Amino acid sequence: MLIKPSAALAVAAILFSGSAWAETVEVKMLNKGEAGAMVFEPGFVQIAPGDTVKFIATDKGHNAASIEGMIPEGAEPFDGKINEELEVTLDTEGLYAVKCTPHYAMGMVMTIAVGDGVEQPEDYLEGRLPPNAKKRLSAELENL
Repeated sequence: MLIKPSAALAVAAILFSGSAWAETVEVKMLNKGEAGAMVFEPGFVQIAPGDTVKFIATDKGHNAASIEGMIPEGAEPFDGKINEELEVTLDTEGLYAVKCTPHYAMGMVMTIAVGDGVEQPEDYLEGRLPPNAKKRLSAELENL
């Protein structure tokens, strides 16, 4: 059986489309990690649009939730349940700040940069952030 070149190209395009190349990055939710107590590890990840971040409930008592006003315009917020893993596929380019709701005031936050050349918006750390969260987010943003 002979396959026409146009059919072979169509099959290759389907197999190697963006979703075929999408990756999953794992982030642990920990009571203690390299950066101290109550942390996401890693605390900063850079991914491509369409990639997935999987939050793993390594230690009990944690969740992962986007911080209101600290995700790209048009992006869908997310709010995982305590003690449960959460997978989030991020398609909108920009910065996403993530918190553990029960430990937010203790500084349990992380940053996800989606896309290349992501820059920190001028007013990104403005507003009502717990001091420990603001300090940790500020340190994570140095990775941009």
